[in-house]
Amino acid sequence: MASLVSTLMAFHLIVLMSCYLTRTTSGVFSKQSPLFQSEKPIEKITQLHFYFHDNLTGRNPTTMQIIGAPKGSIGRFGTTYMMDDPLTEGPDPSSKIVGRSQGIYAIASQHELGLLMVLNFAFNDSVFNGSSLSILGRNLVTEEVREMPIVGGSGVFRYSRGFALARTFMFIAKSGLAIVEYNITVLHV
Repeated sequence: MASLVSTLMAFHLIVLMSCYLTRTTSGVFSKQSPLFQSEKPIEKITQLHFYFHDNLTGRNPTTMQIIGAPKGSIGRFGTTYMMDDPLTEGPDPSSKIVGRSQGIYAIASQHELGLLMVLNFAFNDSVFNGSSLSILGRNLVTEEVREMPIVGGSGVFRYSRGFALARTFMFIAKSGLAIVEYNITVLHV
């Protein structure tokens, strides 16, 4: 009889513990996903190449200033822009659109043309449709090639990290038109 009572108590304890561990209501801070059970999760490397078209003027601007430089600002320091720029396969604005660059950039340096970039590249082409990559970094526009970190992503690019290399393809200061070539290398699951 004592053996049966011990077995029943052990069974009840196991049931109670399993209910507690699988509970998803409040009180559970974290739970380890089966995705990370292996020692080496499978990662892919994807390389992307496209062009970013930033247009501050004209009939259909894709970028607009939302905060002006404060009085006494050096080099327009503090000026902030919001964008929704097309991303294309080639440098020609009429080439195939593969996504949009949506976000904010601001002049974040008083001593050089250094931008703070907060961007989401939202893709709408092929297997990347509905996926995005996020950039948060410094863009020193006067450099021929600028490197910025990929800090995350969604969809196909979930759990991503990597880097973006930006190179100005064309810039017309008077009209506020810029075309920037992007080469991106990203690791993701």
